[in-house]
Amino acid sequence: MLDTISAAEWDALRLSLKVSAVAVAASLPLGLLTAHALARWRFPGRQILNGLVHLPLILPPVVTGYLLLLGFGRTGPIGAPLEAWFGIGFAFRWTGAALAAGIMAFPLMVRAIRLSIEAVDPKLEQAAATLGASRPWVWITVTLPLIAPGVVAGGILAFAKAMGEFGATITFVSNIPGETRTLPSAIYAFLQVPGGEGAAMRLVLISVVVSMGALLLSEWLGRRIARRLGGT
Repeated sequence: MLDTISAAEWDALRLSLKVSAVAVAASLPLGLLTAHALARWRFPGRQILNGLVHLPLILPPVVTGYLLLLGFGRTGPIGAPLEAWFGIGFAFRWTGAALAAGIMAFPLMVRAIRLSIEAVDPKLEQAAATLGASRPWVWITVTLPLIAPGVVAGGILAFAKAMGEFGATITFVSNIPGETRTLPSAIYAFLQVPGGEGAAMRLVLISVVVSMGALLLSEWLGRRIARRLGGT
């Protein structure tokens, strides 16, 4: 099958991998902070934050893409200053595809990490604090190692979700070959032209393999890290 993959199909695969990797890497620090805040902190507006985090899961992806276009487009209140002051553009660029994919995958990442944090006994963190460790040091040396399986699982699940993102991406950045045409967009494009079914099927199979591989890798890494932390 690999011998029959065209240059356009390879471009879509490479772009999808790039977009997904950037989306996960860029959103992981914010995901850690958000998950910790939802799991440990009590503050006004906590439920609102929780709702906003999970909003991409229940909104139609097209709505999310349109909101991104309004906010991060070339004339949007966020996109215009970023492009004018820092030269960072999102609309109709691969960076916009990464932004859309990251937002759509963010709830899965946060949920996996939050569940891991909630499973950590707060008394362990309190014990480290009583020994004189600062809060950031307690988090780095105690909390982070204990939640590592959840962080890995959340990151890989987010990567798999980003690989499959279509609705928000095509609405926000369109379907430009070599620039914003990811695997789902390429499958859609091939299905719109006569004789494109073969290419679409190859990309479907690649998507299934990559997604299943990501899920299996998530499970394997999670168990491996858990065994190391358990000393077995």
